[in-house]
Amino acid sequence: MKKKDVQYFKELMEGRLEDLLGRADDTVSDMTDSKENFPDPTDRASLESDRNFLLRIRDRESKLINKIRQALERIENDTFGICETCGEEISIKRLKARPVTSQCIDCKSKEEALEKALGL
Repeated sequence: MKKKDVQYFKELMEGRLEDLLGRADDTVSDMTDSKENFPDPTDRASLESDRNFLLRIRDRESKLINKIRQALERIENDTFGICETCGEEISIKRLKARPVTSQCIDCKSKEEALEKALGL
């Protein structure tokens, strides 16, 4: 992979990481600062439902943060863009669609087919 391509993905992921970490900080401060007191149980239930939904989103973002950090580590180790399963180069097209991927499309397709067959 060309150095300019690697630099593009590094900047892309660093920007995304910064954005996700900023949102995580906002979520924590919003949940600790708010002092809502709703006399109506329905309003309180609605607030709790919204909070649970937000926490599920943040949990998914937390997993994405870990994947971004792993991809940035692969960039530092000069293994970014190389499939961890077969050792072949991952296409730029796939990396643009999913920059944090560690597998080429063929290996990922085989893995998903196996998971489906095993009922995972």
